[in-house]
Amino acid sequence: VQLQASGGGLVQAGGSLRLSCAASGRTFSSYVMGWFRQAPGKEREFVAFISWSGASTRYTDSVKGRFTISRDNAKNAVYLQMNSLKPEDTAVYYCAATVGNYDFTALRNYDYWGQGTLVTVSS
Repeated sequence: VQLQASGGGLVQAGGSLRLSCAASGRTFSSYVMGWFRQAPGKEREFVAFISWSGASTRYTDSVKGRFTISRDNAKNAVYLQMNSLKPEDTAVYYCAATVGNYDFTALRNYDYWGQGTLVTVSS
């Protein structure tokens, strides 16, 4: 599967952005989808994942209550709605896909990655 992330940009603290990730292929609904981010000078970290059907989600503690992951299997897309953004959310955001049954918070368990989209939150 090929992934294309979009929707990043510059936003003031407290603002919102919605990231999108478009996937190619006819088996999108077979993949668990994740969002990760990498801030300047830091390692890439888990943000959120969503199960095949969308019934199950999980978030890293720092974004709980502010970010929402969702998917539309008919459109082969996954989204990350980001509200109440903070300067520390500044990072390149990546979408990723896996068909495995592993720890979905771990980068190593994802098979496919998008190119990333930059989110910059100004204070």
